[in-house]
Amino acid sequence: MTQFHDDRAAELRELFFETAQELLQALNQEALKLEAHPGDAETVRCIRRIVHTLKGDAAAAGCQELSELAHALEDALALEAAALNASVAEVALAAADTFEAMLNAYRKDADLPSADGLREQIRKLAGDGKTRKSRVKKTDRKAAWTEYEMLAMHAARKQGKQIYCITAHLDRQCAMPIAARQLLLNAISEAAEVLGTRPEAGSTENASRFQLLIASGQAPEPLAAKCQIPTIVSKAEIEALEDAGQRATRPHESIPSKVAAEERPLPAVEPDRAPAADHPAPAENILRVEAQRIDNVLNLVGELIIGKSMLQQALNEFVRQYPRAPLRARFADAMALQARVLTDLQRSVMKVRMVPVEQLYRRFPRLVRDVARQCGKQVDLLLHGESTDLDKSLLDSIAEPLTHLVRNAISHGLESPEERAHSGKPARGTIRLDTYHQANQFVVEVSDDGRGIDSLKVAARAVERGLVTAEEAARLGEAGILELIFRPGFTTADEVTEIAGRGVGLDVVRSVIQRLKGSVEVTSRPGQGATFRLQLPLTLAIIKALLFRIEQRLYAIPLNAVAEIARARETDLHQVDNAEVLQLRNQVLPVIRLGRRADPRPDHRPGKIFVLVIGAGERKLGLLVNAIEGEEELVIKALDDRTVETDLVSGASILGDGRVVLILNLAAVMARFAKARSNSLEGYSSGMLLSHAERAGMAAERREVQP
Repeated sequence: MTQFHDDRAAELRELFFETAQELLQALNQEALKLEAHPGDAETVRCIRRIVHTLKGDAAAAGCQELSELAHALEDALALEAAALNASVAEVALAAADTFEAMLNAYRKDADLPSADGLREQIRKLAGDGKTRKSRVKKTDRKAAWTEYEMLAMHAARKQGKQIYCITAHLDRQCAMPIAARQLLLNAISEAAEVLGTRPEAGSTENASRFQLLIASGQAPEPLAAKCQIPTIVSKAEIEALEDAGQRATRPHESIPSKVAAEERPLPAVEPDRAPAADHPAPAENILRVEAQRIDNVLNLVGELIIGKSMLQQALNEFVRQYPRAPLRARFADAMALQARVLTDLQRSVMKVRMVPVEQLYRRFPRLVRDVARQCGKQVDLLLHGESTDLDKSLLDSIAEPLTHLVRNAISHGLESPEERAHSGKPARGTIRLDTYHQANQFVVEVSDDGRGIDSLKVAARAVERGLVTAEEAARLGEAGILELIFRPGFTTADEVTEIAGRGVGLDVVRSVIQRLKGSVEVTSRPGQGATFRLQLPLTLAIIKALLFRIEQRLYAIPLNAVAEIARARETDLHQVDNAEVLQLRNQVLPVIRLGRRADPRPDHRPGKIFVLVIGAGERKLGLLVNAIEGEEELVIKALDDRTVETDLVSGASILGDGRVVLILNLAAVMARFAKARSNSLEGYSSGMLLSHAERAGMAAERREVQP
């Protein structure tokens, strides 16, 4: 393995690792496409171009072993019979796995994994191409070569070499034909002696066709393969010459770099994609920047927002003290301009961090194909919302949860082809990934058309594993039973396999999503399928929040989570199954009391309270708060465990006047509420989710939180 000894080389290697991952994703996609449409010459050409690019990049980055392996695969794909072999898709998928393992080893400076299996597949693929009978035919047609070149041909034949004439047609998208001819000349010189060229070497003629007169002891197929340079040569013809000055009239039908493929619909696992254009594509105007640099800029924008709030507070104080001051209007105009520019700056920086979900979608076609094969099932993957943008950090964080959900949908949700046929369903099951924006949230839905989730089986298995008692399971409704599948250690699999049965998965999904300040819920239709719905904030840095007070302390929740704000009195609350509820417009709304019940007023009249109605999918809950402070744009600051010893608080922020506001983790609050109800805690209605110990831990946030 090549070692890197300077910063510049290390930077080049990191860039190579990033681009190589994109190439491997593309290789997986094209291989799956070829598997669905065997023999598609256009797809084979795409695969070879990807491998060619990976080979060159690996060589430039010093990954010589990877470059040599890619070069061997590229040469094998250049052979006509090999490229039409039905095993090309399998070899390409195996190459993607091997290349990825080698990349991981290069990144960690570890020992390279064995590539013997892939090398054997490549040798077999190349051998199949070479054993096919050559189509080179000989003829006695005169060739237009000079007398000197004819003498060179005669001398080469005396040495036992075969004389060939190669006609290379340059790609129409090639912008520099003269340089392209030199690249082709360099490539063929490695395997043959070049006796002559047309146009001659060094000529500035801008010709689209290039002829080479060569002498070689090799068969025509590997020589033709040397000429297949993606984006340089569109078609290469090789002709064997009978004797000096004679050449064949029929060309050898080598694999063209550009073949007009029959139009076919894309497979279900592939996103919609426009066909490649014949005209040159514009140069990419892309600048690769480390995510840390963007994070630094975003942090500075957050500090500017805090500064704007401080200025706004100072301006309000100035207006109150000097209501008739002539500078008041000028200050207000300056503040309005600053707010508008700062808002545009914030949105621009956020857009820099945003990437399309399509980058995440690329991994799932291969995943679905492999898991379906292991489970013996037939699965189609439908992708929707590929252009939806999401914060790059969030996109990376939800990759593992989505992988768990997709694997579970195949192993648990979808039936076998025999079961589906018996139920009157198509043999092929369907997994659907859908992403979209809803208000200021990002929503991902993973659904299948399988058997659905059997709530009775879930309840029985939860009791069997000791997660709940039989009495508690009997009191749970349909939604409560479905929530049990997110408990650690829960599984409905009857046997442990590589795919399922270990009880690890959905609890990881929920914990990761909650850590991202999001929520996950599941709905099921027996016999029709199940849907997992993930809701996440668009960004973890800056949010629009609603501020409120509980026992004279200031808290906030994301504004987009609030469906409604209602007024009520303590006498409007009622006890149902040891929980408080409120009748709101003929509907019973469960409510959560975060603090103590307010003391009665001196006149014995019941005090008024505010109810923040928050949505949890199809369910709604009410948060009881003492007062509403208003809306504010908050910059979220993370808090460590020493500052706040509770999962009910996800972060904090600083207002313009220096006050600290704690941001509640709604997912954790609702989970605590659900657990309390399922356990039927005595006296819950008068209890507090924010206990004395938790509030005592919060007392340090004013000292710990820094702007």
